[in-house]
Amino acid sequence: MSADTTTRTWFITGCSAGFGRLLAEEVLKAGGRVVATARKPEQVADLEARYPDRARALRLDVTDAGQVEAAVTLAIAQFGQVDVLVNNAGYGLAGTIEEATEEEFRPMFETNVFGLIQVTRAFLPHLRAQRSGHILNLSSIGGLVSTPGMGYYNATKFAVEGLSEALAAELAPLGIRVTLIEPGPFRTEFLGRSGVVAAQQIEDYEAASKGIRRYFAEQNGRQKGDPLRAVHAMMQVVESPEPPLRLLLGSVALERLHGKLARLQQEVTTWEAVTRGADFPEGE
Repeated sequence: MSADTTTRTWFITGCSAGFGRLLAEEVLKAGGRVVATARKPEQVADLEARYPDRARALRLDVTDAGQVEAAVTLAIAQFGQVDVLVNNAGYGLAGTIEEATEEEFRPMFETNVFGLIQVTRAFLPHLRAQRSGHILNLSSIGGLVSTPGMGYYNATKFAVEGLSEALAAELAPLGIRVTLIEPGPFRTEFLGRSGVVAAQQIEDYEAASKGIRRYFAEQNGRQKGDPLRAVHAMMQVVESPEPPLRLLLGSVALERLHGKLARLQQEVTTWEAVTRGADFPEGE
């Protein structure tokens, strides 16, 4: 990493495990400053103990507006400014659209979408005043390609994609960058303690539902992606003078996107005449 790493302050949500925890550790090892947040701050207190001058452990449930405002205020007071906001907090839900109940999917939207929005909006006045900063929004290949049995999770990440595209265009003239991080399967806790499986099972959806439930049960710890390499890629993006809007992580994500692009292009071409036929005829 360049020397700039040592001058940046990172604010990272969801640091109790997975990408958030590992990213916080690696930034601190590289000499940067980190505000590591978690719903249970004792899970990240060791970071502050190890790096008392450069780390701060804060309580943050991203769905709690009061906690969001308090955490942002404390972060700014502690380090003067925040240079990188990483919206990492989130989790998945396995179950078809009919199987999953509102009690199961609504909290995921509150965390993955509305929590991300709440944290981002709280930081925007500070980033605008600085005329600098970088926002990393943790999406997923599931924000670009949907999977049967993961529809509600896909919906949250598709929302993050659309929001981030617009946000990037709004903030670019102010010198603030936005990057969507789109991992494929990595050996984090996504399929373990961070994943939720719908309680209801409907026999008619066995083909779609059984596959994703088996995946959650059997693939944890066997994913192809290396979390350490992923967080180093995130750090590299922040160091880049021309960071991308989207960063796919892992070969599985790349292959899935290539497959979707091919299918999309074929479908658009097949139906092009019908698409164009929806316009008024020229001259009318």
